[in-house]
Amino acid sequence: MLIGFTALLLVLLVSGMPVAFTLMISGVLGMLFFLGGPASFAQIPVIAYKTLDDFVLTAVPLYILMSQILLKGRVGNQLFELGSRWLGHLPGGLGVATIFACAIFAAISGSSVATAVTIGAMAIPEMLKRGYKREVVLGTVAAGGTLGILIPPSIPMILYGSITDESVGKLFLSGIVPGTLLTLFFIVYVVCRSWSMERQAPSPWNVRWEILKENFWGLLLPVLVVGGIYTGAFTPTEAAAVGTLYSLVITFFVYRSVTVKDMPEILEDTVRTTSMIFAIMIGAMLFGFILTVLQVPQAIMALVTESDLNRWIIFVGVNIVLLILGCILETVSIILITLPMLFPVMRQLGFDLIWFNVVMLINMELALISPPIGMNLFVIKGISPDSKLQQIITGSMPFAAIMALEILLLCLVPELATWLPRVLK
Repeated sequence: MLIGFTALLLVLLVSGMPVAFTLMISGVLGMLFFLGGPASFAQIPVIAYKTLDDFVLTAVPLYILMSQILLKGRVGNQLFELGSRWLGHLPGGLGVATIFACAIFAAISGSSVATAVTIGAMAIPEMLKRGYKREVVLGTVAAGGTLGILIPPSIPMILYGSITDESVGKLFLSGIVPGTLLTLFFIVYVVCRSWSMERQAPSPWNVRWEILKENFWGLLLPVLVVGGIYTGAFTPTEAAAVGTLYSLVITFFVYRSVTVKDMPEILEDTVRTTSMIFAIMIGAMLFGFILTVLQVPQAIMALVTESDLNRWIIFVGVNIVLLILGCILETVSIILITLPMLFPVMRQLGFDLIWFNVVMLINMELALISPPIGMNLFVIKGISPDSKLQQIITGSMPFAAIMALEILLLCLVPELATWLPRVLK
């Protein structure tokens, strides 16, 4: 039955049907054939209501709204300019500035696609003009954009917490050290790759301080959101509301880059993205309901616990499956489809679920720049139409290797993800 459901999913996805409707159709067909026919359809509205009846999920549309406001307000462009003024004189300085801007904007927006589009639109032409190799430029932007789902706040982390009942605050904390390390690893690679390039002259200190002063309010946003959560000033959901209000204030009254006329487009994009995520959630829960009734998770658990395989072999297998899925689905879909089955298995094997959250997200980051349909590859192709897809893939591969090495490092030193949540509680 599991093979049959998987085949049905793949056929519908290959046909071009949206993920949400693919999952819903699979769930409805499962009810029709295995749960007594049309009479079981009464469960559909109940499942849909229970799926979205969670206060934590209020943060999803708020963080999306905040991301759209900042995107329209060109805050990312200003961050890139800040990085280029302060770091542009280093070896590979503009590449370093790009990674820096991606990391900061990721911490503000929580979106990989928004980060890649916002920073890439300004960084790619500027770096190409300065003589950087096209593959290095494209790979830097594609990989830098993936930091959006690891550095908090992160919508995938909110969904992970909603499914596993783990504290969203702890999940946010778990991504800070690995996200910072990954950013540093990216920077080291860019510096080493660009060491022989001609370096630009350092910007005068008065120019540096002036642009830092101009960006002060934008840089304060992640401090406000993340700091407010960990000082107990507000919950992660309340932090989303505070961050959204703050982003409105600075883009309307400080930067004056957003006007009332921009709000209909911002709200429309927010509603569209939120509806897509919630529709996928409902479809995933319908599909998961059928699997639960058919006792698929229990069968998987029994298979795992009764096998003589080492738990790390199973862990490697799980990561390979996640990576393959990441090449054909987006992050939200993968988390919602696989996590209800994976997290009890990981818990049974003795893995820390806070730690597994970070490993899973880095795996998803890796998938975002993995062919054939890594989402960030096509995002970069969209903002750089003169570039070939092969060039983007070639430039992204070293960064993909760095991500794989970070997963290995997390396996060897799990405290990188668990230490901060344990200390700050």
